[in-house]
Amino acid sequence: MDEDGEPRGFTCNAVCAVSASPPLLLIGIDKKSQTLPAILSSRAFAVNFLAASGAEASRIFAGKGHDKFSGIEWQPSTVADGAPVLTDVALAVAECRTEQTVEAGDHWLIVARVDGGTVFPREPLLYCQGAYSTWPLPAAV
Repeated sequence: MDEDGEPRGFTCNAVCAVSASPPLLLIGIDKKSQTLPAILSSRAFAVNFLAASGAEASRIFAGKGHDKFSGIEWQPSTVADGAPVLTDVALAVAECRTEQTVEAGDHWLIVARVDGGTVFPREPLLYCQGAYSTWPLPAAV
């Protein structure tokens, strides 16, 4: 959320597990991102891992538009200071608080503690070489 209480978002191309205890994630964000000021000032964000139904959301959040949340269903995180949780298109959500920031070339690396999360029973969205695909859930045994 930005300083005016408006949701911000971007499609992140790098999310990495750092530690299991405490649970830490690392994200990389371009210094030119319109979402960066909100993440740096609020020090809280949600990582929405997209489900197969989230391809259009991925495209929208990868763009430079200002009204990315128009038509996207979301609710505020109760753990990460109101950060947007994409309830209809997320496979899983990690609700995070910033622990450390590192300037690295044209990006900021942000290490964050995962303070909450949700998993939805949906197929994951895959993206490779400019195309979207899905990874079907296994059949029940």
